[in-house]
Amino acid sequence: MRTIRSYVDAPLSPGATVTLSELASGHLVRVLRLGVGDAVVLFNGDGHDYAARLVSLGKRGAEAEVLSATPVSNESPLALTLAQGIARGEKMDLVLQKATELGVLAVAPVNTERTEVKLDAERAAKRLAHWRGILAAACEQSGRARLPRLAEPASLAAYAAAETAQVKLMLDPAGELCLPDLALAPGDTVALAVGPEGGLSDRDRATLHAAGFRGLRLGPRILRTETAGLAAIAALQALYGDLG
Repeated sequence: MRTIRSYVDAPLSPGATVTLSELASGHLVRVLRLGVGDAVVLFNGDGHDYAARLVSLGKRGAEAEVLSATPVSNESPLALTLAQGIARGEKMDLVLQKATELGVLAVAPVNTERTEVKLDAERAAKRLAHWRGILAAACEQSGRARLPRLAEPASLAAYAAAETAQVKLMLDPAGELCLPDLALAPGDTVALAVGPEGGLSDRDRATLHAAGFRGLRLGPRILRTETAGLAAIAALQALYGDLG
């Protein structure tokens, strides 16, 4: 039987009764047709799954009683941050969704020289809320009980100056490194910078290089932004993470 998991942005503990959001309630009740007494699994990003049951169905949201807590240990041993050049609409959503499923620890949306999406303060706040929803939904589906950290959008220069990963990589078709060259050690933290639709410019690459990033090439073909980062993450996980 499929486990029905739902994200709750609230503290959870056995014995507590929590009100689910309208979005979560609508999915559980109207889409999945659950009723009072039916079992669900809740999580809030603290590393546990919480067995629960629905105890009431209201217009503003269903309520669930938390029954027990179970630690979840399916996080990747590879501490990987994806610094993604902000892409348009569905492309960015796809990258965030699949990067979460692939086990990234954190995501840093960055504005590069060729970024086409311009976010003022109000739009940035709305986009962040939307992106958090994408991450939560991807965790619901993939069984993760910890949400990737999501940074506020920042300039590439600001991000690069603040990044403290031990291994810093930028995807570059002409990069000096390929995957077998990395020889990552257990416990290494890794940052991976990926350009937006137009790729990283010469100035972007210079900025990253000055901050200690080295070019990583994946192969002889040019990949789209929504493909490149995900392919690199999957390869890194296979070599040094989940399957390494």
